[in-house]
Amino acid sequence: MANPYLTPSFLMVKFACKIKFVMAEGFVMVGNRFPQFSKRAVVSIENGKEFKELSNNNMQGRWAVVFWWPNDFTAICPTELAAFNRSFDHFTERETMLFGASTDSEFVHLAWRKSHKDLSDLRFPMIADTSKSLAEELGILTADERVAYRTTYIVDPEGIVRWLCINDLSVGRNVDEVLRVLDALQTEEQCPCNWVKGQDTLTSTESK
Repeated sequence: MANPYLTPSFLMVKFACKIKFVMAEGFVMVGNRFPQFSKRAVVSIENGKEFKELSNNNMQGRWAVVFWWPNDFTAICPTELAAFNRSFDHFTERETMLFGASTDSEFVHLAWRKSHKDLSDLRFPMIADTSKSLAEELGILTADERVAYRTTYIVDPEGIVRWLCINDLSVGRNVDEVLRVLDALQTEEQCPCNWVKGQDTLTSTESK
C-alpha cells in the first residue's frame, strides 16, 4: 500500500503550508517591495566622516544590490566584503548601488574596518541594523542566534525585489553570479540557463 504521506497531493499541501508559514513571518520574496528603512551606516574610516544615515531614498530610481552577512570579526564574511569591493566598479558600470548590511552596530563595523587590512578601503556603506528590525521584516534572521543569513537582494529602480539568494552561514557567495543575474534582469528580456552578458537572449533570438 502506498504511503499517503508521500503522495503528490500531500506533498503539495505540505509545501503550501510551509510557504504560508514563511510568508506569515514576513519573508520578503521576489516581486515584493523592499521594506522601508532608515539606518546608520559606516561610509568611511576618516575622522568625522565615519557615519551617515541611509534610507530607501538612497536607492530610489536606481538598481541596487543589498547583501547581508551574519557577523563582523568572523572568517568568511571579510572574504565576501572584499570580493564585492573588488567588483565595485562593475556595479557602478551597471548604474547599480551597492549596500552591505549586518545586525552589528555601526561602532563594531567601524572597528572591524579599521582593524582588517582588506576592509579599510571599502567603497560601499556598511548598514548597521542594530535593532534587527530590517532583517526581521525581511525574514532572514536565524532562529537560534538571530543573526542574518548570507542573503543577497537585487532591487530594481521601482524598489521591487527582482532576485534574492540565501546562503547557509558556512558558505560564501559568488559575486560573479550576482553580476550575471543583474545583467540578465537589466536586459528586461528572457535569458536562458547560464546566460552571460554578450550572448543572445531568447527574446532577441525569437525576433530574428
